[in-house]
Amino acid sequence: MKHTDHNTITKLPDLEYTPQLALEMKPYYQKVKSVIPEFEWPIHAPYVKAINELKKERNAVLLVHNYQTPEIYHCVADFVGDSLALSKEAARTDADIIVQCGVHFMAETSKILNPDKIVLSPDLDAGCSLAESITAEDVRNLKLKYPGVPVVTYVNTSAEVKAESDICCTSGNAKRVVESLGVNRVIFIPDRYLAQNIAKETHIDIITWDNGCCEVHELFTPEDLIEARENEDNLKIIAHPECPPNVVEEADFSGSTARMIEWVTENKPEKVMMVTECSMSDNISAENPEVEFIRPCNLCPHMKKITLPKILNNLLYLNNEVKVDPKVSEKAFHAVDRMIKLDIS
Repeated sequence: MKHTDHNTITKLPDLEYTPQLALEMKPYYQKVKSVIPEFEWPIHAPYVKAINELKKERNAVLLVHNYQTPEIYHCVADFVGDSLALSKEAARTDADIIVQCGVHFMAETSKILNPDKIVLSPDLDAGCSLAESITAEDVRNLKLKYPGVPVVTYVNTSAEVKAESDICCTSGNAKRVVESLGVNRVIFIPDRYLAQNIAKETHIDIITWDNGCCEVHELFTPEDLIEARENEDNLKIIAHPECPPNVVEEADFSGSTARMIEWVTENKPEKVMMVTECSMSDNISAENPEVEFIRPCNLCPHMKKITLPKILNNLLYLNNEVKVDPKVSEKAFHAVDRMIKLDIS
């Protein structure tokens, strides 16, 4: 791939929606027409064209989380997935620039895995309630309280917290990571609900951090699921393991965002309710038009800070570069890399 001069400012793109642009962008709209109203498409289309052109010019790659809106997920992403999938892509990309279309800890993870690359975030204020629930000092105190007990850290954490950890995990591989350590007890931080759900699936004693939970998934209740079943015949419900355990118990299936997508694609239920951030339903329904999606809509305010105009500004001006202290990055790398190597072994 060609390497570009990153000091060169690309000329501003033309963002006018013309009949010619409408024709050129028609294949993209076909992907999202079931979830984006036709009257909205003229707003998105010029940005889609400009971003896709600039990616090539800059030798940039867009890593897009499953919670991004359809115009980002389906129209400009190079790779889509959950935190684990995006970590793997970040580890093997040969792009010069990574634009992380997700929250801040995801961009930090990409930087940890690519210290010599430019990693950009469309919005540096796109945070995460889980990442903000624990500090490196908290982890050090836990290790003092439970000496010798390994620390398994959910990727939804800061680089400083990862640097104090033995290994990272995602919701998709948490059980495997916990059991890979060959011990009877682990500290699992920071998501208390994910820890409680994993504890039910393993014989390992799991020490939890009681201050951490996802502000989106904690809003769901068993009553929400029971009411949905009463109102919808033949409904299947699948829940993210960041939900409280009593919600997961009420669901037909629980798994990471990647596993939820696989479940819908493989099972093709008549009706499904995805108990997670609501853009997931839009993104997956566009790919499964024969499935009816019942949408409980809890939005992640941080994920929704990522927009096409902000992505375009990233590519034009290389703004919002994500930095991680090299000493922190070196320590955090071992925990993240250990997870990735375990998952592909």
